[in-house]
Amino acid sequence: MNYMKTAILLAAMTALFMGVGFLIGGQAGMLIALAVACAMNFWSYWGSDKAVLNMYGAQEVDQHSAPDLYQMTWEMAQRAGMPMPRLFIIHEDQPNAFATGRNPENAAVAVNTGLLNALTREEVAGVIAHELAHIKNRDTLIMTITATLAGAVSMLANFAAFSGNSQNRNGFGVIGTIAMMILAPLAASIVQMAISRSREYEADKVGAEICGNPIWLASALAKIAGAHDRTVNNTAEHNPQTAHMFIINPLSGARMDNLFSTHPDTGNRIAALQQIAQAWGMAGHIGYGQPQTAPWGSNARRGGPWG
Repeated sequence: MNYMKTAILLAAMTALFMGVGFLIGGQAGMLIALAVACAMNFWSYWGSDKAVLNMYGAQEVDQHSAPDLYQMTWEMAQRAGMPMPRLFIIHEDQPNAFATGRNPENAAVAVNTGLLNALTREEVAGVIAHELAHIKNRDTLIMTITATLAGAVSMLANFAAFSGNSQNRNGFGVIGTIAMMILAPLAASIVQMAISRSREYEADKVGAEICGNPIWLASALAKIAGAHDRTVNNTAEHNPQTAHMFIINPLSGARMDNLFSTHPDTGNRIAALQQIAQAWGMAGHIGYGQPQTAPWGSNARRGGPWG
C-alpha cells in the first residue's frame, strides 16, 4: 500500500515541478523541470535517507560505542521480526527521534541525546519500538521522500519569484507565477501533513505491541511534549520539511489537532495508548519522573560518549 502511496506522491511532485517550470519558462521550462524531477525522484528513492541524516549531523553508533542502546534496539527489532536497523545519535538537546530508509533492510533509527538524557529505559524502549513500527509498516520510504521533495518543490517555487515577467511568455504572467509560488509548497505541505497524521496513530499501536507496554510509549510522549516548548531544535526550524519524520513535531507553534499540524495532538495519542493498555489489562503512571534504569547510565546525563 505504501509503495502505491509513494508512486502517487512522486507523480504529484513531478506534476508540481512541471507546473512551476511551465510558469517560469513555458514548454521549454516544463521539459527541463521534467528532467530535473526524474533525476530528483531517482535520487530521493536511493539517497534521501542519507541526506536527512547528514542534515542533522547524525553519528552512527554500534555495539561498541553505545552497547546498551544498541542491545535494546536489537531486542526490539527481534520482537518485531525485522532486521536490526542502523542506529544513530544526534547531538541535540530537544528530546526526539525519527526513522528513515527505503525498506526494513536499509533502515536507520536516529535518537537525540536529549531523549536519552530525559527518559527512563522503559520510555526509550517505547520510542524505539515506535520508530521500528514505522520501518515495519514501510512508512519510512514515503516519509523521507516527502521530506526531500517538499523542500525541493518549495525551492523551485521560490525560484519563480526571481524569474521575472520577461521570462514568462506563456500567458500566465505575474499572477500565475505568484499563484504557483503559493500553491506548490502548500500542496506539498498538505500531502506531508495528511500522511503524517494517520501513520502516527498506527505506529503508536504497533509500537506498543513491539515493546509490550503501551504506557511506556505514552509516558515518553508526555515527557517529549513537556520538553518541546523549553528546547528549540534549530536544525529542524531551518528544515521544516523534515518535521513530519519525528515522533513529535520538533517545530514550535504546532499543537492543534487539525489539518495544519504535521502530527496528531499528543494528548489524543496518549489517550489512545491508554485505551490499548486498558484493553490489555495494564495500568501505569504517566508522569515526569527522572530516569532510573537508563541502560546508558549516569554518564548520559553528564554528556556521555556522544555529547
